[in-house]
Amino acid sequence: MALGPVMLGLEGVELTAQEQELLRHPLVGGVILFTRNYQSPAQVAALTTVIHALRQPRLLVAVDHEGGRVQRFRDGFTRLPAVRRLGEMYDQDRMRAKQLARVTGWLMAAELRAVGVDLSFAPVLDLDHGVSGIIGDRAFHHDPESVADLAHAYASGMQKAGMEAVGKHFPGHGGIAADSHLELPVDPRPLAALEAADLLAFERMIHYGLAALMPAHVVYPAVDEHPAGFSARWLKGILRQRLEFQGVIFSDDLDMAGARAAGSPPERALAALAAGCDMVLACNDRHAAIAILDHLRYTPDPVTQVRLIRLHGRGRPTVERLRHNSVWQRAVRLVHDYDAFPLLEMDI
Repeated sequence: MALGPVMLGLEGVELTAQEQELLRHPLVGGVILFTRNYQSPAQVAALTTVIHALRQPRLLVAVDHEGGRVQRFRDGFTRLPAVRRLGEMYDQDRMRAKQLARVTGWLMAAELRAVGVDLSFAPVLDLDHGVSGIIGDRAFHHDPESVADLAHAYASGMQKAGMEAVGKHFPGHGGIAADSHLELPVDPRPLAALEAADLLAFERMIHYGLAALMPAHVVYPAVDEHPAGFSARWLKGILRQRLEFQGVIFSDDLDMAGARAAGSPPERALAALAAGCDMVLACNDRHAAIAILDHLRYTPDPVTQVRLIRLHGRGRPTVERLRHNSVWQRAVRLVHDYDAFPLLEMDI
């Protein structure tokens, strides 16, 4: 069975009988986990094992685990600082900041791989323009070259731990105050202004081989009337053709207010896929998710299948084995206090 184009959210810490049936639906290709799905490392490891056993190829399991405000699993996991801290350090000591970004990316991914999670939707590639509350300290820096430099190091650490990176929110959510969870933001800047700033970080990361991207539920009316995640011009024209991106395109959550302009849940899913997304997220509304599965008409694309399969996590140490690893122990000390400890040579 091929991986379908829909990623679903779950209700609790164990799969219900209905959820097991839904996850076997041919249109489903993945699961996204939230804090409501987490009790402990052992519990979430058991949950991902059950999910992965449901079908072949196994479903992708993802989570938002950036650090700072956005970290779904906390108790039993290392508390990761917001990545702005790395950007502040970058202004003082670029080499140390990049080394610490690599360590942080590795630690985040290694702990998630130990419980069977394939993907974290990270790193954020948005610029910190100082106006967006929803982005804010989730961004590395206000300078696109600095963002790309740090994100490259962060993603290389993730890859070392067996996880590919997912950059977000293309082409940049940091230039407007509105929150796409609550409304549809509009960024009036012309394409040339975006190309000179926000787009640069994405372009650099694509050049470095970024495996996946997530577009923003933001309208850039000087470029297209549709939000970027529903825009063929943004996804097929600029992202695929001009920037030559070959990885997976995930939609942002179709339940967000910024997605509602695209119609009913099935209409949103179809519009996002038609615009160029490979997989759409239906996270928090079970009735909407079922409507998508009932009404979406979709034929698997062999190219999309290859892209998605490449996102499966590699390797899976047990939590106990990871915690006895001296590299993990040093990484935890460094991430708890970036300034307090010397940066020793680490196999990351």
